[in-house]
Amino acid sequence: MNGWVIRPKLAASVVLCFCLLLQGCVVLQEEQSAPDRSWVNAIEGEIQPWTHEAFDSTEDKFTFALFSDLTGGEREGVFEIAIAQLNLLRPELIINVGDLIEGETDDRSELDRQWNSFDERAQKARAPVFYVGGNHDLTGETMQAVWDERYGRRYYHFVYRDTLFLVLDTEDHTPERTREIARLREEAMARVRVEGWGALTESAYRAIPEYSAGNIGAEQSAYFRQVVADNPEVKWTFLFMHKAPWLRPDHDPFFALEDVLATRPYTVFHGHEHAYQHLERNGRDYIQLATTGGVQLPGKGRSVDHVTLVTVDGNGVDIANLLMSGILDRTGHVPLKGERLCFEAVTCAKE
Repeated sequence: MNGWVIRPKLAASVVLCFCLLLQGCVVLQEEQSAPDRSWVNAIEGEIQPWTHEAFDSTEDKFTFALFSDLTGGEREGVFEIAIAQLNLLRPELIINVGDLIEGETDDRSELDRQWNSFDERAQKARAPVFYVGGNHDLTGETMQAVWDERYGRRYYHFVYRDTLFLVLDTEDHTPERTREIARLREEAMARVRVEGWGALTESAYRAIPEYSAGNIGAEQSAYFRQVVADNPEVKWTFLFMHKAPWLRPDHDPFFALEDVLATRPYTVFHGHEHAYQHLERNGRDYIQLATTGGVQLPGKGRSVDHVTLVTVDGNGVDIANLLMSGILDRTGHVPLKGERLCFEAVTCAKE
């Protein structure tokens, strides 16, 4: 007999496959024809009670947050409130500009105690918190060793949503210079403990360039220049560091990094001075953050507790600084009974 002979079991299998294929086609057709339910309204006609329908929502948009210095005598409760406020703001990630612990000791058990305290509070953030080292975190070989054991890399990078994040170590000195800086700092702090903070201005530590200016070594510079070369198509690059390396006029390793960034959009965030400042350098934003619980120094400028929100999309970057005194929860209050705290010393002094 001519033609195909289909056995019953085979026929059933063919029918099943056909049904599954047909079901998949129907589902695909439904998905393709399904209306976009993200925006639904019942108003017809050309007149509507809104400005336009170009919603500020794109697939490439995201927001991250920053906080700043905690040190110089951390003020109790401020950082905990900042974490609670960041949880209300819902950034996708959180980063900082260093000086996370008080440091100022070679006692490893004390350093572990300080880091444990910071870690415990940072872990309460909903978003991941990325660490950046400052002079309070990394001055001296003991403090650097503790960091290395607990957190690994002191400088690193990552890419998130087609955006390049560079985390710099601005305490990147030779071992000999590291020991010398630590010695001078300890001598200065010993005087401060006896004579008060005024003694710091007369110390040898205050006179060295590393007191206020950051340093990155040739190896670190080469690492980041290679990272930049390996990521030519990112839509934006951010640099996070504690001290400003460009304050040293002969700092070739950092200037070399700026050179390779010259043709792309980037933004720099740093801290250390405990006062907010905006600088335009190389046609880019170089932003010095103030405090998130650290000692406030109004004589240096706007010294205030704040967090920073950065929104990135294909059109660029928007930066918003939010004063902690103005971030309220659903009850209309600063979280964790924060009204009892002073978030800007100069303002509280006038009240």
